[in-house]
Amino acid sequence: MARQLFGGALSATVPLNATDISELREIPDNQEVFAHVHTDQSIIIELVEYQGHVEDAQAARYHFEDLAASNKASAEGLWEVQKVEPIPNSQINLQECSSAWLLSGAQFISKFNEEAKNIVNIHLGVFRLPQYTTDILITFNDPVNISPLSSSAAVSADDGWTLQDFDTLLQSVRLLDPGVFT
Repeated sequence: MARQLFGGALSATVPLNATDISELREIPDNQEVFAHVHTDQSIIIELVEYQGHVEDAQAARYHFEDLAASNKASAEGLWEVQKVEPIPNSQINLQECSSAWLLSGAQFISKFNEEAKNIVNIHLGVFRLPQYTTDILITFNDPVNISPLSSSAAVSADDGWTLQDFDTLLQSVRLLDPGVFT
């Protein structure tokens, strides 16, 4: 079932067992954040400034590297890009985008600035909307190797979201009110 995002300006099919983190703590206005109720997985939908100096084919890598810097994982060996591929227009509902890209990678990061680091698979969808000077980023954080010293060490990895759940979300995004970009 489609969920309203950004005050009804967008909608998307968010996977089952998603907790809206804005009900628990303050989230920036340009983000919608969901966490799985039983695992340490999360999905972040973010409206960011369109990077006109970045070629479409490089946009996902650009935003992934920016995320790595935010996660204090920008040093060599702390992140990797496994693949970047275009998402065909026939597979998305967001027809306003000029191009869409999917990146799969991993980062070696800590949670809440802990010393312990975890390997997190990161799947990043980028929808480019130059006419609104916006890139829509949809990030699926999927921890795959948790340090025993991490606060996440006792969290279950069973019954988590799948890549199919993430693909369904990406395919379902719709723009309902372009006023969100002004």
